[in-house]
Amino acid sequence: LKQAKPFIEDGEHPQMIIKGFRKASLLATKRLKEMEVGVDALGEGDNGRRLLLERCAATALNSKLICRNKGFFAPMCVDAVESLGSDRNLKMIGIKKITGGSVTDSTLVKGVAFKKTFSYAGFEQQPKKFTNPKILVLNVELELKNEKDNAEVRIDDPSMYQSIVDAEWQIIYEKLEQCVATGASIILSKLPIGDLATQYFADRDLFCAGRVHSDDLDRVCRATGAKIQTTTNDLPQDCLGSCGLFEENQVGGERFNFFTECDESKTSTIIIRGGSEQFVEEAHRSLHDALSIVKRSMESTKVVAGGGAVEMELSRYVRDHAKKTPGKQQLIMLAFAKALEIIPKQLCDNAGLDSTDVLNQLREKHYVDDDSGKWIGVNVNEGGVCNTFESHVWEPSANKLNSVAAAAEAACLVLSIDETVRNPQSEQAQMQNRGQMGGGRGGGSPMSAAMGGQGLQGMAQAMGGRGVRTLKGRGGK
Repeated sequence: LKQAKPFIEDGEHPQMIIKGFRKASLLATKRLKEMEVGVDALGEGDNGRRLLLERCAATALNSKLICRNKGFFAPMCVDAVESLGSDRNLKMIGIKKITGGSVTDSTLVKGVAFKKTFSYAGFEQQPKKFTNPKILVLNVELELKNEKDNAEVRIDDPSMYQSIVDAEWQIIYEKLEQCVATGASIILSKLPIGDLATQYFADRDLFCAGRVHSDDLDRVCRATGAKIQTTTNDLPQDCLGSCGLFEENQVGGERFNFFTECDESKTSTIIIRGGSEQFVEEAHRSLHDALSIVKRSMESTKVVAGGGAVEMELSRYVRDHAKKTPGKQQLIMLAFAKALEIIPKQLCDNAGLDSTDVLNQLREKHYVDDDSGKWIGVNVNEGGVCNTFESHVWEPSANKLNSVAAAAEAACLVLSIDETVRNPQSEQAQMQNRGQMGGGRGGGSPMSAAMGGQGLQGMAQAMGGRGVRTLKGRGGK
């Protein structure tokens, strides 16, 4: 849009600019598809796909706070996405943040792990480790509840009051007996599990946890095959899940419940450690970016070099075709080609390099007759330029295709707007509410009136000229 502004100011019709931008966008996407490199072309044999995913994840982590540990986190991200199965739903990857310890203490759990929930006294008497347990997942409140204050019960005999109290206890005991009858060793619920139920399960060597977060509960169901039940009546056996090992372990200053060795697990959990809360939060955002890149790479399995190399090559390609295009379209396509150079320029500015010098070096390498310089990009580590493909700075080609197409379409959409509708009265009312243009909340007079109606000069006159020196033009006039 910045490159299109001079054409608009010169009176060029927006449709002509849109036509040129779309033509340049089609040329750029065509060249990008010619440049993309598949897994087979990497020459790494059976490990080529795995290597491609790890290098794409490492590229995403290059500019992050945990870039020094990209060799540690890149394989972890690939393992996490591969555990999801064919749908690759990133919501099934749980990320838990624990302050304390080294960042290299972070682990990947091939299963589900969540923080120990609120518990009552009887919880410590429950076993904390099971082998091949059955898991029951509920959305039921297992807690003794009295009737509401406005409930009304009519009895003819005072001795019947005790039967009403006993009925309340009988309801909760029936629910607990039905849970035990299923043969489940672990009972999880999204709603609270009270002290009575906790002690009841502890006496029978069962484990229970209430107030489990819905996201964690969904991942438990995904990993173990359990199905959430909304009632304890007539519980079928196929609603129970199973896992190879359940245990509760200490991680830093927190206790976590681990469900591992699941046969059909399509979820995983990453536990991030770090010295401060800010560092852990930044590591979380960095890993999310890397996981998204790995997901896209698994879908396309074709990559291009990063570091601004692709943008410079596309700029050269569009510029060469623009020179062969007659009329005004040539200037518009040249503007599109120049706009692509903003990516390597911004990379240089972020790395503290001289963008003008580096861009001149990139143009020198790219503007050659053959394709020898198509992978030359910005070397942010040592300054200057380098072959970013050989440096393993890779990005999914699908991301680049979407970026170019979406940016061109967004620019064309904005350019196609030729008129906007404004309501001056509404705008003035909003500004008055903010205390601007006079008439603020205090109902005061406008700023110009306070200055005597003539800006600074009027303010000087209002103050009698004492202590105020007005600004004068050239020559003191």
